[in-house]
This record gives sequence, C-alpha cells and structure tokens, in this order.
Amino acid sequence: MKIALGADHAGYELKDKIKLHLQQHGIDVRDEGTSSAESVDYPDYARAVAHDVSEQRADLGILVCGSGIGMAITANKVDGIRAANVSTEYEAQMSREHNNANVLALGARILNADQAFGIVDKWLATPFAGGRHERRVEKIMAIEKEEDAAGAARKN
Repeated sequence: MKIALGADHAGYELKDKIKLHLQQHGIDVRDEGTSSAESVDYPDYARAVAHDVSEQRADLGILVCGSGIGMAITANKVDGIRAANVSTEYEAQMSREHNNANVLALGARILNADQAFGIVDKWLATPFAGGRHERRVEKIMAIEKEEDAAGAARKN
C-alpha cells in the first residue's frame, strides 16, 4: 500500500509524525510536503495529494492542516476524490465503510498525535462495505460527472 501525504504549515509536524507511524507499519509513503512552519497555501498540497490518488500514484491520501476543512474542500475538487474531514475513529470507519473515502483530512489544531494515529489506523483498516453503499457512492460519482459536464457546457 502507498499513501500520499500532504500538509500546510499548521499540519506539517503532525504529518511528519503520521509519516513515521505509517513507515513503522511497513506502509510506503509519498510525501508531498510541506516540511516547515513557513506559511504556505494548503490548496497546493491538497491538490498534489488528490492527484496522486486520482492518477494512481498512491492508493490513498492523508492531508493535514489546522482544521482539515480546507484540505478536504480542495481535495474534493479533483475528479474521483472522496475526501472526508475526520476527527474521531468512528467517523474514520464510516467514511471508509459507507463512503469509500480515498482521502482523509485531519486537523492538527484539533487532534493530538495519538488521536491522529488511532484515526489513521482505523481508516486504513476499514474496508468499503459495498452493497447499498456502492449504489450511493456511484450516485456521488455520477453527480460529479454531471456537474463537470454542465460546467463545461456553461463555458461554451
């Protein structure tokens, strides 16, 4: 399994701890940055990780910023991405089991490292349930394609 990681200045320390945690569990990591407290724009990192997942350079992605909100919003702009902003293990489980989330967004100002590790571990260990949830995820993806087509038509 390969995980793409990205963070802004608020999330870089937690991202680096998550990176080490994943590597200690034998998981290959693609680190898209950032690696300092110098102010950066979170959309750049969210986009890079989302493209890693959508273009299959990584199986899943994990993003960290202050709240996780901006990262999730940005990642969800990339076709095929289902990013979930999560702050509990239950939400992590449901985002995978019911929504087949392929990007996890975390808030470094909300979670400590142990909480984040628990969420990441639960998220990675939870398979998509399929069944009735498959139909719903397919509807989400259909909406994405319809909205892309409608947006393209409006531009013409």
